[in-house]
Amino acid sequence: MTSTTLPFDIIGFDLDGTLVDTSGDLADALNHALGTIGRGPLPVADVRRMVGRGAKVMLTRALTVTGDASPEVIERLFPILIDYYAAHIADTSLPYPGVLEALDALKAKGFRLAVCTNKIEHLARSVLDALGMTDRFVAIIGGDTTPKLKPDPTPLLAMIEAAGGGRTLFVGDSDNDIDAAKAAGVQSVAVSFGYVPGDPAALGANAVIHHYDELVPLVKGWKA
Repeated sequence: MTSTTLPFDIIGFDLDGTLVDTSGDLADALNHALGTIGRGPLPVADVRRMVGRGAKVMLTRALTVTGDASPEVIERLFPILIDYYAAHIADTSLPYPGVLEALDALKAKGFRLAVCTNKIEHLARSVLDALGMTDRFVAIIGGDTTPKLKPDPTPLLAMIEAAGGGRTLFVGDSDNDIDAAKAAGVQSVAVSFGYVPGDPAALGANAVIHHYDELVPLVKGWKA
């Protein structure tokens, strides 16, 4: 591929469950917050299914399945969760196999790489910083960067603008990601190893990958 034959200008990525498996650290932070009010810990597998619409929604879902989820309890525990998570941002979090190699190969071919996540922006940057990944991206849009969260297209459109505009492919693991891509009018790829249970093909992406080794060949042979 040369710069004149690239099928896309920008390749954007969701973060949690797509680029990085953050589920262990998210579960630890969530269970720490729950423990301050005497609630027992939730398994990581359960927490994975609660991720996707920001930390406050994750907390609300956890409180709902463990008892009272009143607004007062949510507001009291939310800063506790965030503070703990910020202090343990990448104790166990790791990029998925093949991620770094795929990102480097795509960047070398001339694609602009970007991130659009529902995670609070400074926490997203902290995770990427801790894993040495930040410099690979020309734009990082978080859950508080714009007034909307995915699946609304607003943050994805903001990512495209911040990355310099152009034809965009978005990679994600959930309906939030694929629906946002559709609403923004861009192509999408679903990963099968993220946090959403069930058939990844049911998300309605243009393609599905099962390992990051598949992404560069897929993009190289992309047919619009």
